[in-house]
Amino acid sequence: MYKIVRSSRLYEQIVQQVEESIHKGALKPGDQLPPERELAEQFGVSRTAVREAVKALREKGLVEAYPGRGTFITDGSSYTIRQSLDRMMRSGHEGFTSLAEVREILEPEIAALATTRASEEDLAAMREQVAAMDAAKRDPEAYIEADLDFHLALAEAADNAIILSLIDSIVGLLREQRMGIFQVDGGPERGQYHHKRILEAIEHRDPVGAREAMKAHLKQVREDSRRAPSGQD
Repeated sequence: MYKIVRSSRLYEQIVQQVEESIHKGALKPGDQLPPERELAEQFGVSRTAVREAVKALREKGLVEAYPGRGTFITDGSSYTIRQSLDRMMRSGHEGFTSLAEVREILEPEIAALATTRASEEDLAAMREQVAAMDAAKRDPEAYIEADLDFHLALAEAADNAIILSLIDSIVGLLREQRMGIFQVDGGPERGQYHHKRILEAIEHRDPVGAREAMKAHLKQVREDSRRAPSGQD
């Protein structure tokens, strides 16, 4: 399906070929891209180049990557929401405060809902991201990506397409905030403590415990954000 690419910026050619497939109708919303290893073989590139290409496609709003499920062609709805939120976030402090309030309204109930709907596949995806955060204590970028994927996996477990679209639009905007928290003494460890409490409550099918664990986590995020170099909350 794809041509072997040769360039100093290989991922850009991968992006171009996937875009062409979408525009020609060969790839449609809901279609799943092959696994990373298979794509690397098809394009004749490293998995790193494929990873960069998928990241670029996601930023363009052409695909969505769901932990434990794979990468899918999107209809662009999440991207449209994300763009609107991004413009609002540019207002600075008020934007981050508003976003924190939205998370505090949504995510505790999402966690509670996940206790009744999470499949074993969903639980495995969350466990995988918790393990990735444990392994990335000295690697901020790896930790933050696993953190984002944990919250997306949690939203996926709620089994509601609108919830997933909303959370996907929100969590990706918080990379800068998460980077600040990572620099706060004990910030990653506190975050990981709460992630494990949330996961444990979902594993035990405990909606009250999951709700309270998420509330405690979001409170910790607010407090650590105030201590972060950026001063965002």
